[in-house]
Amino acid sequence: MPDQPLTKKSLGQHWLNDPASLEAMCHGADVGPSDTVLEIGPGPGTLTTLLTSRAKHVIAVELDKILAANLPGKLKAPNLEVVNGDILAYDFTSLPPGYKVVANIPYYLTGHLLRTLSETANPPHSATLLIQKEVARRLSAVPGDMSLLSVTVQFYWQVDLGREVPAKLFTPPPKVDSQIVVLTWRQKPLFPGLDEAKFFRIIKAGFSQRRKTLLNTLSSGLQLDRALTADICQTAGIDPQRRAQTLSLDEWYKLYNNLTLDALSV
Repeated sequence: MPDQPLTKKSLGQHWLNDPASLEAMCHGADVGPSDTVLEIGPGPGTLTTLLTSRAKHVIAVELDKILAANLPGKLKAPNLEVVNGDILAYDFTSLPPGYKVVANIPYYLTGHLLRTLSETANPPHSATLLIQKEVARRLSAVPGDMSLLSVTVQFYWQVDLGREVPAKLFTPPPKVDSQIVVLTWRQKPLFPGLDEAKFFRIIKAGFSQRRKTLLNTLSSGLQLDRALTADICQTAGIDPQRRAQTLSLDEWYKLYNNLTLDALSV
């Protein structure tokens, strides 16, 4: 296993040392000999070593110049390509369709990365990520405990939780535990023909004030008359006194269908 270099706190680096957890990530990603894998933040290459032994091609994008420069010499894997750069600026359209993402990512990067992967014109087949356990649970939330993040991610991806990884298995240990989450891209849109900008405008309005009712958040966020807002909710079969976190994706879609108004043109 590659030597463990010193970590940089500014980059949120925490090296994972546990072989079982690294194997679980490869298993969750279902990496096979025909796969192109994009690894984000390979660090010293502990996970990269396993990926290159399984995949056809591994592209490892590393922000740290020193780590990026040293990794090819450490692994000496002919199927490894190391890119020194920022994953948020990476050209995902350069990858073959059906590529897979596997990454132990810094906690601060999670939200930005999920947004980038969801919005790219060439999304991966799957993204197997080791992230903060609390965030993993938010991604897989069910109605009653939904958030803007969970609604957004579940709109694009099927979410499955994997192995929990205690903080003590990292060097240095982070302050919280982590968990593997496997996101599988929805090959068919949940709601064909949907105007995504309008759909998410409604959802963002609903979550704009978490403790308030849909009647309050939608009328305020969308600048609609309260009586009209109440009628729209009721027509969609949704009690306007409910809160955004209780709604399922199907219920948001019902609201969207009843809120297709000129006032929501974007």
